[in-house]
Amino acid sequence: MRFHYTVAAQTDIGITKQVNQDSLTVKVANTPYGEAAVAVLCDGMGGLEQGEVASAVVVRTYEQWFLRTFPSALEESGGSIDVRWLEKNWESIANDCNARILDYSRERKTTMGTTLTILLLFGGKFYISHVGDCRVYHMTDFDDKMKLVTTDQTYVEREVALGHMTPEQAKNDSRKNVLLQCIGTVSRVEPDFITGEYQAGNSFLLCSDGFRHQISEREMFDYCHAALNDVEWRVEYRQENSRLMSVQLKYLIEQNKIRMEKDNISAILLKIS
Repeated sequence: MRFHYTVAAQTDIGITKQVNQDSLTVKVANTPYGEAAVAVLCDGMGGLEQGEVASAVVVRTYEQWFLRTFPSALEESGGSIDVRWLEKNWESIANDCNARILDYSRERKTTMGTTLTILLLFGGKFYISHVGDCRVYHMTDFDDKMKLVTTDQTYVEREVALGHMTPEQAKNDSRKNVLLQCIGTVSRVEPDFITGEYQAGNSFLLCSDGFRHQISEREMFDYCHAALNDVEWRVEYRQENSRLMSVQLKYLIEQNKIRMEKDNISAILLKIS
């Protein structure tokens, strides 16, 4: 079965920041083996200098991978994805970016860093590489709720996993935004790599932490998936459907701002038909 992807993305500086340190991209490409979609979201480190530079470097690098390396690899493999190759290739790119940002920081005697979350959709399977605390949610009609696919690489998330802290304690802990790793601040990054399957009618949401602090997962599901179920998802309607998806994301961003979210706010929405 061949799939089609309708996409939308929104980012906002928020109500307190002087610079938007988030960077993102979402692309859909036609290949001889069907459509492919990629989404990349990077959150430059708040409090670190030039975080927007770090996030932009990483987003551009993975975007070029999708436009250049991915088609060649797909052609060589006859339309299949070697999962082991993809994991190692993405990890190598992340560490190349890490080295470049570290060198840049040393030359300018500054500090900068960024998270990384990339999602690739192709042929009914999804692939994710993840560093930091941006999130990927998978939404289906089957269970009528958001499924969190990624794990936040934060101090409090690790403490909860180890049983040292309850989720309620973690939510209110002053260290909840402390990352265990990010690109540009450590000697080597070790991304999480996640795979799974999807079907027509499913949706994926990537979001920065600023998008999810003040709104609930129920709100995200209702506006990013359930409210769009009555739309006819045909290729010829893709542009107007994308505009509708953008409206839904903008609404949720404005709700975050009304509720006094202080961070930059970014999200990417992908709908599969």
